[in-house]
Amino acid sequence: MTGNVRVSVSVMLAAVLMFVAAAGGEILKPRVQLADVKPKLDLQALVPSDFSGWRELKEVTPVLPDPTVQAVLDATYSQTLARTYVNDRGQHVMLTIAYGSDQNSEATAAHRPEFCYTGAGFRVREHGTHAIDLGGGSLAVRQLIGTRENRVEPISYWVTLDESATLPGIGRKLAQIRYGLNGQIADGMLIRVSTIDSDVDAAYAVHDQFIRDLRSHLPESFRARFFGAGS
Repeated sequence: MTGNVRVSVSVMLAAVLMFVAAAGGEILKPRVQLADVKPKLDLQALVPSDFSGWRELKEVTPVLPDPTVQAVLDATYSQTLARTYVNDRGQHVMLTIAYGSDQNSEATAAHRPEFCYTGAGFRVREHGTHAIDLGGGSLAVRQLIGTRENRVEPISYWVTLDESATLPGIGRKLAQIRYGLNGQIADGMLIRVSTIDSDVDAAYAVHDQFIRDLRSHLPESFRARFFGAGS
């Protein structure tokens, strides 16, 4: 009889713990979609086509993934923007921005350029991380070098969650956890800047200047959502 009582108590305790875990998970489940409570983002309207000596070249577009990968990206992102700019010195920069309303998990988060370029036939290697001085703050970017036949394309990119700028990996994961614990589903974007130039150091210097110029010409009320609140 005592053994049966112990078994019953154990079963009841296990059931209670399972209920508490399930209820706790439901309570902690993020429910506030930040994209619905913040001003709406319109990439085409917000990102200028002409600024600080840079102007858009409408006949040239950045590297895009193959159709299979593109279908996945279309299901992940709410908006995308792909433009090529040239300045008064003849320097070209390709800008790609992908925005998604749910960045709280790896399944819905922005895809890394490493995968897009590899899918387009590039060999990609990491060059390191770099902090861009934005005057009053800095922006950490990841630098890559993509090569395909004779084409050498240095790449700089970063990701955002709401008003937090970070990089894929532990930084993004910690931000996802932080928003989730606050009951929030963060929107965000991946921003990629690249050039075709075998002089890698010169290319990254052009990236830095382009990023500074772009930031200074975005509406101030939206700037943190592109570059982070501390930039």
